[in-house]
Amino acid sequence: MTKLQIISDKNKKSLKIKSFLIKKIRNEKANFSNLIIVIGGDGFMLQTLKRNKKSKKKFYGINSGNYGFLMNKFSSEKLIKNLSKANMITISPLEMIVKNYKGQIKKHIAINEVSILRQSRQAASLSITHGSRKIIKELISDGVLVSTPAGSTAYNLSVHGPILSLNSKKLSIVPISPFRPRRWKGKIVNDKSKIKLINLNPKKRPISAVADNIEVRNTKSVIVRINKKIKFNLLYDRNRSLQKKIKLEQLRKETF
Repeated sequence: MTKLQIISDKNKKSLKIKSFLIKKIRNEKANFSNLIIVIGGDGFMLQTLKRNKKSKKKFYGINSGNYGFLMNKFSSEKLIKNLSKANMITISPLEMIVKNYKGQIKKHIAINEVSILRQSRQAASLSITHGSRKIIKELISDGVLVSTPAGSTAYNLSVHGPILSLNSKKLSIVPISPFRPRRWKGKIVNDKSKIKLINLNPKKRPISAVADNIEVRNTKSVIVRINKKIKFNLLYDRNRSLQKKIKLEQLRKETF
């Protein structure tokens, strides 16, 4: 039987929850196998998942950060009960394959999104294809974002991209501050094909490619696709599933 792991961020709140949880599990003699409990915020959860991308374990997040969209709410009284009755969802990340000016290839995975961003004062000049289809011949913008359903409520939503249902099997492609064509709003595509983005003017308009928080600079071309070989099993409390959180975001109205 594989032992339970508890991983926490290094801030005081996370460490306090970790200490409480260790005592709670020991005192109640709770038995959880093949499970990694992650205490922190969304960023820490993303880092942990990537470090454990070959793991077949389940991940249960406890929020000690700000928003904690990927996490569960900490409950000192119901923690063991919530763990034992949690529902599992499985997601696969994006994989970006980046070629730089020197012809070097770099690969990174992204659970939320891959963002292509201008690297200088000059706007980016990009062409975008999806499979054999040309989505846009030339996009002049600050960049473009390719988002998974799990990440569609993060950076994607901030640049006015659509919120995707978790089981939609779709990806969102959204421009960031488009200049030409100014009114292009992006496109929702099937997640089976690869998306290719090419820098049309690398010398004058350098760009970087970012997988969640990992940046590759001086990018010539980027291929983005779902890596089905990697699967993350995430656990959520029954009344706070990731599907429900996404649905609530779709219905949410902003107040100013």
